[in-house]
Amino acid sequence: MSLDLGEALQTFFAESRGLLQDMEESLLRLESESDDAESINAVFRAAHTIKGSSGMFGLDAIVAFTHKVENLLDQVRNGAVPLKEGMIGLLLACRDHIERLLDFAAAGEEMDADARTHGEALTAQLSQCLGKSATVPAEAVSPLESAGGRPMAGDTWHISLRFGQDVLKNGMDPLSFLRYLGTLGEICHLATLADALPAAAEMDPECCYLGFELCLKSDVDKARIEAVFEFVRDDCDLHILPPGSKQADYLRLIAALPEDNARLGELLVASGAMTARELEMILTAQESAGASQATQKPLGEILVERQIVQPELVNAALSKQKDARNRQAQEAKFIRVHADKLDHLINLVGELVISGAGVGLQAARNKDATLMESVSGMARLVEDIRDGAMRLRMVEIGETFNRFRRVVRDVSKEIGKDIELVIEGEGTELDKTVVDKIGDPLTHLMRNAMDHGIEPAELRASRGKPVKGTLKLNAYHESGGIVIEVSDDGGGLNRERILAKAREKGLIPDDGGNLSDAEVWKLIFEAGFSTAEQVSNLSGRGVGMDVVRRNIEALRGTVDIESHAGLGSIFRIRLPLTLAIIDGFLMGVGDGHYVVPLDMVQECLELDPARSEQRDYINLRGEVLPLLRVKEHFGLGGRAGRRENVVVVNSAGRKAGLVVDELKGEFQAVIKPLAAMFAKVRGVTGSTILGSGEVALVLEVPALLTEAARKLAA
Repeated sequence: MSLDLGEALQTFFAESRGLLQDMEESLLRLESESDDAESINAVFRAAHTIKGSSGMFGLDAIVAFTHKVENLLDQVRNGAVPLKEGMIGLLLACRDHIERLLDFAAAGEEMDADARTHGEALTAQLSQCLGKSATVPAEAVSPLESAGGRPMAGDTWHISLRFGQDVLKNGMDPLSFLRYLGTLGEICHLATLADALPAAAEMDPECCYLGFELCLKSDVDKARIEAVFEFVRDDCDLHILPPGSKQADYLRLIAALPEDNARLGELLVASGAMTARELEMILTAQESAGASQATQKPLGEILVERQIVQPELVNAALSKQKDARNRQAQEAKFIRVHADKLDHLINLVGELVISGAGVGLQAARNKDATLMESVSGMARLVEDIRDGAMRLRMVEIGETFNRFRRVVRDVSKEIGKDIELVIEGEGTELDKTVVDKIGDPLTHLMRNAMDHGIEPAELRASRGKPVKGTLKLNAYHESGGIVIEVSDDGGGLNRERILAKAREKGLIPDDGGNLSDAEVWKLIFEAGFSTAEQVSNLSGRGVGMDVVRRNIEALRGTVDIESHAGLGSIFRIRLPLTLAIIDGFLMGVGDGHYVVPLDMVQECLELDPARSEQRDYINLRGEVLPLLRVKEHFGLGGRAGRRENVVVVNSAGRKAGLVVDELKGEFQAVIKPLAAMFAKVRGVTGSTILGSGEVALVLEVPALLTEAARKLAA
């Protein structure tokens, strides 16, 4: 089976960006909890995995830079380098540079001069942080007993060596191996064991009866020490136990290993705690014992008995193995699907809904009871398929929210304010298409809140507020849609300053001071509007808030503002859960058809003919309900209905009655975008196709509510 490297490379890029996001979240957590060992390990694992995977695809630039980052992270994990103030910022910058290198690789381009210069600057800072790293302090561990009974020194390798009797006959000099071992480090203890010496009468001068217990102070790995005895490996009994400080290293290495389906022995070999040869020897001995699999001793128990690996390392590897299996069992429940495939599925489901409506219409016209019953069953199945397909595209908004932790950190440092981000409702689900498009508007709202809304520390203190400002992101479901709130505890919007700026720009007449607060707040969404006293890198040029509103309205959403002087502001964005298919309510007006989202329909009632001339409102159980005649609003002709009906719609706590000719009932609407020529038609957000093939317009309820309220107030 051939491997599609192109597809594998794209998977690598996607997974690496996910790891970089995890790295960023862990680094931001470390900024407030610098001693969080799990976060440090998470950052190290992300860098380690990216480096290893990059090497598989020959992405040398990523490997080289990530290796330098990994070196610093390793020293931080070991305690050799403290996590000082400013180091988090450096590591975040390194994370961004790795992402930039990934972008170059994904585009198939060479790194440009600017990126190379930036990378060299970051490398120099990493080297400066490393400096002359202090030696990792020896862990406080219980001394290990050698086979000869001598406690092992805390910072040395302990080697227990028993040469076979035939080693001299095979032309090998045991002392030469010891002398060569001394070239790898310092032999700080050597004890010769003669307990295997026979009586003088039984002694063979060509046989070796000696054993050695020695301590070697060296920074080489276990495989290098084992390689010294390569030529006599089959003629000796060799046990190599690492020092206590190495044991801690192995524990960390085991924790940092990729969570694949590795077995116990493979994990220990990968971490360096044992060699491949030792593993092969133990497995061979285990197999040659001839015992059934049920009665065989566990591998870990054998390794400990033969003093090849310490119990702590075996336990760590077993724990790692268990975690890997649990994770793989969880991952087996998921499958990675390209978003385009989901979009295609949704489109097909939409066409199925339209075709099903057409069949239902024909069955009703022919008055075929059997066919109508079949169509009814099919309609239920189509609805289930529709709901299932829509759920496939639903994702939690928390991933988008968590990205703003970095934004808040960077901006607060740039403007010199201490700001805390509070996230709520991160488990709220939303269509992925909406999630992807809401990021930019949220970024702009948050930057404005930090720059304009939250006051400087001195001013907050003088007002009796906490010096640290609070910015909150919240999401929740409401009326079949989703509400996203961006709120701050700053000074609130300045009504008088907004009105003055609006008069200056000619947005309101000079005597237009009787506007409600909601109307005043909406002025800030006008193009080029800004009340900032000075222009900063973040805001003040009057560019952005009109784009925020335009982007939100493009998602069939609305944005409104609640602000209180001295207490702060709330920007409340209301969005539909999905942009593709909705449950709608179909209405007839003249010769046309119109649809409103079903979850916004509160009730329907017949308009009293005696009240038909009272055009602007009706009394709905003691409540004034503004009316909007759809035919009049859109300037429609066509025949009038026998009676007029009112569809009471509700959005964001506002209500109005839409006066229509005919109520046609519930309808699954597959929303199609309108052409650009209809962009300026207020009150229409899209179109849908009926079973008859006719086109119905999907009404924008919030805009119609605003128009109804305006007419009532006029």
